[in-house]
Amino acid sequence: MSNVLAGKVILVTGGTGSIGSGIVRQALEQGASKVIVFSRDEIKHFMMRREISDDRLQTVIGDVRDLRSIEQVFDTFDIDILYHAAAMKHVVMCEDFPLESVQTNILGTQNIVDLALKHLVSKVITISTDKAAYPANVMGACKFIAERITLNANKMSRGKQSFSCVRFGNVASSRG
Repeated sequence: MSNVLAGKVILVTGGTGSIGSGIVRQALEQGASKVIVFSRDEIKHFMMRREISDDRLQTVIGDVRDLRSIEQVFDTFDIDILYHAAAMKHVVMCEDFPLESVQTNILGTQNIVDLALKHLVSKVITISTDKAAYPANVMGACKFIAERITLNANKMSRGKQSFSCVRFGNVASSRG
């Protein structure tokens, strides 16, 4: 990550979560000029600020499901690279609340992709799951669709931007 992130402005949606906070720490270690953390949990924001004392860290409370909420970040910062880690990721909770999963994992991703296209963010990486391969549950199905939304943006950007996805399996010590 070092050469890619040095001197860049990085946005991490879901940046207070297990994977997102790891990305935040790596981006700071690798010389990003600014790292913006966007998520909806104010307690996690507070804890992150206590744990990471770095002037390059900017935390913003908001929800990817709320277009105005995330749009303010794009209007305020000139983002170079975006890691989209905001998600409902607990299989049982997604099964119990499928509409919430759709709103976060699908519509939230669409909001992120639309804004990244509009603001010409050079690289967008959506964090996905191994459960998106041959999905057998709501969470896997939603993340599969989020991957399609992300990857289809490459056609719309006409080669001027890069949209990609990475799939994680179960992550040790994560809260999912």
